[in-house]
Amino acid sequence: MAGVALIVAATALTKAADVISDRTKIGRVWIGAVLLAGATSLPELATDVSAVRMNAADLAAGDLFGSSMANMLILAVIDLLPPRRRVLRGAGFENLLAASLAIVLTAVAAVFVLTRPQHQVLGLAPESFVLLGVYFFGMRAIYRHGARAHEHSKAVKAPAATMTLRRAILKFSAAAAVILTSAPFFAGAAKTIAEVSGLGSTFVGTFLLGVSTSLPELVASLTAVRLGAFDLAVGNLFGSNAFNMVIFVAMDLAAPGPIFASLDGSHALSALSAVVLMALGIGAIVYRAERRFALLEPDSLLMVVVYGLGIWLLYGRVAG
Repeated sequence: MAGVALIVAATALTKAADVISDRTKIGRVWIGAVLLAGATSLPELATDVSAVRMNAADLAAGDLFGSSMANMLILAVIDLLPPRRRVLRGAGFENLLAASLAIVLTAVAAVFVLTRPQHQVLGLAPESFVLLGVYFFGMRAIYRHGARAHEHSKAVKAPAATMTLRRAILKFSAAAAVILTSAPFFAGAAKTIAEVSGLGSTFVGTFLLGVSTSLPELVASLTAVRLGAFDLAVGNLFGSNAFNMVIFVAMDLAAPGPIFASLDGSHALSALSAVVLMALGIGAIVYRAERRFALLEPDSLLMVVVYGLGIWLLYGRVAG
């Protein structure tokens, strides 16, 4: 039932976000990268805070990095759906700012995982303040750039939305609340699977839980594509990856000690896999390849292969 509720809520969420974008004139990139991304990342927030409170910090961290990998898999999949390359060819270059921010935050988090810092300030590791500061600085830059791009844009606008801004905000808030209340189910189920299967919290969090909590992003992206809102779909996926790294702050508050000091170093592998996948996503948007089977082009099919390789390498490390 939790999965069904997430699907219904994510669909309503995306439609409301598109109306908010149209009514406020902010632009789909910022709305997708911040508003929609924050809402569709609520399962990660609720699930991972619950996991930390259950003393399953590796499960939570695996979910964040695994969700970032899964989001890039979603980007590749929606681009491979007929007609091919419609999404990446239709996405604006403004999405590259959100993608770059997500790459920086994920790489920084990977460094913190490897260095395992031990200090805290006001109940938080200094590294959490770094992630939070970089995120807000990046989102401000995306907003300012998007506002300028919208002001100077001469592109043909979609027909005006029939829903009022007030109704869209209420619909968005209600859908986000459904997503938030449906999410904690995943943490307990994933912890049980990790214990019973013997695969460990790191792998189960990265693969199984990461894919599960990315369900809202999948539904939201498919809905946005059907609406023709490609920037909303792409901005949501890259924005969710950036927001995922900020969830470490909430996990740090819930943990008895510095969150990064308690994590398995194997998470750096999935974090770097997510970085590679996002870099390929940037390359695909910039390159916008016309040929279908060029060997080295940054294609969505290559992103699917790299995702599988990243999961396989992580499995080999934790199983070995």
